[in-house]
Amino acid sequence: MKILITGNLGYVGSELVKLLRKTYPNAELVGFDIGYFAKHLTNKDTAPEMYLDCQHFGDVRRFPEKLLEGVDAVVQLAAISNDPIGNKFEKVTLDVNYESVIDIARKAKKKGVKTMVFASSCSVYGFAEEDARTEESSVNPLTAYAKSKVFAERDLAPLADDRFMVTCLRFATACGMSDRLRLDLVLNDFVAGAISSGEINIMSDGSPWRPLINVRDMGRAIIWGIERSASSGGNYLIINTGSNVWNYQVKELAYAINRILPETSVSINKDAQPDKRSYKVSFNMFEKLAVGHTPVYDLALSIKDLVDGLNKLDFCDTNYRQSRLIRLFVVNELLTQNILNSNLELVK
Repeated sequence: MKILITGNLGYVGSELVKLLRKTYPNAELVGFDIGYFAKHLTNKDTAPEMYLDCQHFGDVRRFPEKLLEGVDAVVQLAAISNDPIGNKFEKVTLDVNYESVIDIARKAKKKGVKTMVFASSCSVYGFAEEDARTEESSVNPLTAYAKSKVFAERDLAPLADDRFMVTCLRFATACGMSDRLRLDLVLNDFVAGAISSGEINIMSDGSPWRPLINVRDMGRAIIWGIERSASSGGNYLIINTGSNVWNYQVKELAYAINRILPETSVSINKDAQPDKRSYKVSFNMFEKLAVGHTPVYDLALSIKDLVDGLNKLDFCDTNYRQSRLIRLFVVNELLTQNILNSNLELVK
């Protein structure tokens, strides 16, 4: 088996490649990434790329079709995956997260690739006060990132057939320790605050709902997407990916950290404007279809892993929101250094 992963040098991809190698010890694993975050490792021992057979560097907006020769499965992780970056670079977000996804999918089908797994997002639901969102619920994308996922899902659908299976995993919000950790994710941010300053400051009123999933469980779901047959969801499938027990209000996350790190103080901005991004999600279909691949991490274990991982890094930066563990900070740094242009392309 030959598997190509776009965006493998990111938060999710760094954990995925290790799991892929463990699951498929004899597979040929190929990575493709532009490398924005390649050097920002949060593991002192090894780089995840050692588990690959080949690492290619390039821009998905100009993906070379020849790399798809002999590939059985493509995992599309490459994305502008952060709302602040997406808001600042809306056109780039659509080009990378939508146009490039469809371009690679067309090239993959042409080259005989059998299956594609696309990392979508539950953020497509936006704001929903009613019952938990199912795959049949209407979408309400509020950000450039969420809109790009909706557009990609829509245009992937007509490409799927008996020869080319497409699985769109609508992931809950990612969390947990990674070899390329991000601290611009809600749970990770809260844990970082608790460790560095002993404080968790919630900017909202704490009431918004978020479904979460550990980054390593995302990898297990991707493997299910690679392995599933048409009898388990059809040639084209959109599926909410997470766990029903992982629907939390933001303030509940903070108090869960407080139970593990009891000296942490929690403050909530009760005067804040309501957060428009609030939704609960039903993962019933995933639990039914993805037997053996549903989440095994719970909230407490994910928090403890983050605490242990940050402590191993001797993490104590109270100004971490202006650090290289924040994706927008890294992108702005690359722009300032003239490594990237205004379209987030490498300057040559």
